[in-house]
Amino acid sequence: MSKSLVTPRLRGLWLSVGMLTVAGIAGGLAGCGGGGGYAGVSPFPAPAADAPAPSPAAAPGPSQPLAASSTYARHCVTPRPAATIDPNTGAPYGDQLGNGLAEKNWVRAWIDETYLWFDEVPALKPANYVDAVSYFNDLKTPAITASGKPKDQFHFTYNTLVWTNLSNAGIEAGYGMEIALLSEVPPRSAVVAYTDPGTPATDGGMRRGARIVTVDGVDVANGSDVDALNAGLFPSDTGQLHTFGVLDPGAATPRSVSLRSAQIAKTPVQNVKTIGTAAGKVGYLQFNDHIATSEAQLIAAIRQLNAAGPIADLVLDIRYNGGGLLGIASELAYMVAGNARTAGKTFERLDFNSKNPFGLSLDERTTPFYATAQGFSATIGNALPSLGLGRVFVLTGAGTCSASEAIMNGLRGAGVQVIQIGETTCGKPYGFLPADNCGTTYFAIQFKGVNNAGFGDYADGFVPNGSGGSGVPGCVVSDDFDHALGDPAEARLSTALSYQVSGSCPAHASSRESAQALAGRPAEPRLVRSALRENRFYRAR
Repeated sequence: MSKSLVTPRLRGLWLSVGMLTVAGIAGGLAGCGGGGGYAGVSPFPAPAADAPAPSPAAAPGPSQPLAASSTYARHCVTPRPAATIDPNTGAPYGDQLGNGLAEKNWVRAWIDETYLWFDEVPALKPANYVDAVSYFNDLKTPAITASGKPKDQFHFTYNTLVWTNLSNAGIEAGYGMEIALLSEVPPRSAVVAYTDPGTPATDGGMRRGARIVTVDGVDVANGSDVDALNAGLFPSDTGQLHTFGVLDPGAATPRSVSLRSAQIAKTPVQNVKTIGTAAGKVGYLQFNDHIATSEAQLIAAIRQLNAAGPIADLVLDIRYNGGGLLGIASELAYMVAGNARTAGKTFERLDFNSKNPFGLSLDERTTPFYATAQGFSATIGNALPSLGLGRVFVLTGAGTCSASEAIMNGLRGAGVQVIQIGETTCGKPYGFLPADNCGTTYFAIQFKGVNNAGFGDYADGFVPNGSGGSGVPGCVVSDDFDHALGDPAEARLSTALSYQVSGSCPAHASSRESAQALAGRPAEPRLVRSALRENRFYRAR
C-alpha cells in the first residue's frame, strides 16, 4: 500500500452560545495557528477497526425507544477521576461507573435529539459495535450530494483532553510556513504556500514555491519513513529541530535549512496594496485566518486601501483561508460592501433540525452584517471603515472553507456581485455544537448556515463558472507557485485583474469543462490544518 502524507480531515463549524461553549472560543481565539501542527493529534492515527456495515434495509430512527440523552450521560466504562474538572464549567465532570451500552445509548439519543438529519440515520444495533465511538461513526445520514460525495463528510470525534488543550491553547507549534501538499502519495510533493513574517521559516529564507525535497534525510517524493516526514513537516510541539532539503524557485540544486519549531503568532492579513488598471485602482489583500488578531489587521487594511483610493474593485485572496470566527467574516463583508448594501440584512442565519434542540430564538441564531468592531482585537463598538463596493473578486482554492465561504455567501445574499477566480471551495455550510461524554468529544452536524436570501446549499463548494445556486461567475485557474502572492503576474490575481477590465475570463483561464479536460493540469494543493483553522465559530449576541 502506498504511504501518504496526512490529508486534512477535521472539518466543520462550531457553535458557541451562552454556557454551551468550547473553552476559549466564546471570547475569541487569540493567536491561533501555526505551521500546521496538530497539537497532540497524531497525523497518522491507527486505522479504525471496521464496524459491521448497516443493513441496506435498515430504517431511519433509533433501533429502540430511548430516554433523553441526559439519562445516559456520564455513565462510563472508565469514569474519569472524581476531581477531574471540566474547564468549560469549572465543575467536575461527574462521571460514574456505567457500561458500554449506556455510552452507546447516550450517543444514539444525542444524535436523535440534535443531528440535523436525525430522521435519515439508519437503525443500527449497538451490540454490533465494540464501543460508543465506532457506533457513533456510523450514526449519520447515508445520503450523497449531487456530485456523489457523502452528504455528511464532517462526522468525527476527539479525545476530550486533546480537544480541550487544542481549543484552549490557541497557538500551535510550527515554523511559520504553510505547507501545500500537491501529492500525498508517491511521488509525493510538498511546497511552501506562504510564510508568516518574523518566524523561523522567514528567518531561514523559506518562501512561496520552495519545494521540500528531503526531511531529516528522508526523500519526500518516495521515502518509506512517512512518520519521519510528518514529524518534520508538521511538528507536534515546540523546540523540535528538523533539517530540510529545499529547492528554491528557479534553483538547480537544493539547499539545506534547519528549523526549530516554535509557538507561531500568525499574521492573518498580508500583502495589502493597490494596483492600477485601465478600469481604475484595484485593492488587494491576502487573508489567511479568521482569528482574533485579524479584526484589527483587516480594519487597518481597509483604511489603507481607502487612503490610497478611490478603489474601483477589491481582490480578496482567501485561497488558503480555512475559516475561524464568523463575526470577523461578517465584519469583513460589511467593510467590503458598506452600510447602504447591508443595512437591515442578515449575514448568516443558523438553521437547526425541526426540534430546535438548543432552544435558540431567531435573534440568537442570526448574525447581522456587523458595522462596528466586536472587540476581538479592536475596540468594541468602534465604527468600521468600508469600501462601499457592489462587486468583489475572491481568489479561492480547495482550502477556502467555512467562514471564508460564509463571506461569499453572505455578500451574495445581500446582492453584492461575487466573481470567483481559482478553484471550487471545500463546501462547509454546516456545523456542530460539540459534546463531551466519558472523555470523548463528539462532533455531529447540527445546523446549516444560510444567507439573507435563505441560501446555504453549497455542500459541493462554490464553483467558479459553475451552474446552479453554488455556481459563481468567474474563471477556473490553477494555483501558481512560481509567483509571490500579491504579484500582479500571479495566475489567479492576473486573471482577476484582466476580468476587472474586460468583464470576462482571459484566454489563459478556462471554463470548467475545458479545464477538467486539460492533460497535466496541476493538482489543487491540500493544506494540513488543525480543527481550529478549518471551521467557523459562532458567538450568539
